[in-house]
Amino acid sequence: MTPHIRLARPGDLANVEAVVKAAYGHYVARLGRAPGPMLADYRTLIAARRVHVFLQDAMIAGCVVLIPEDDAMLLDNIAVLPSMQGRGIGRALVRFAERTASDQGYGRIRLYTNAAMSENLQLYARLGYRETHRAEEGGFRRVFMDKQVGAPS
Repeated sequence: MTPHIRLARPGDLANVEAVVKAAYGHYVARLGRAPGPMLADYRTLIAARRVHVFLQDAMIAGCVVLIPEDDAMLLDNIAVLPSMQGRGIGRALVRFAERTASDQGYGRIRLYTNAAMSENLQLYARLGYRETHRAEEGGFRRVFMDKQVGAPS
């Protein structure tokens, strides 16, 4: 079966939560607490049509949460099952997020990641995201980044 991305359905909730838990679980020791994505209300996000899933052989291997804002699309979260990492799924989800932002008329996509997640900072920089600022929110030290996408701002 060809991999594809589709909108998450209510029946996907347990799988989406499992992907996020598996993808972010190793950060708990580093941060001393569960990372923000592990605390999100995925039932509400799925109902609001904010979650898309990456299907590989009919299995949910990853997900992305996109939240439209006034001036940019927020790439709120990307998660990939650890057993599926290194296969380009994360990059495919980032490209999907950028395309979705552009298709919805946004000229910019933004995201944030925890300052302690150095591998994420390096990945996003390689994908063309630039750091805009750092701030503490809800006890998390966050690094904010953005990238221009196809639509005019």
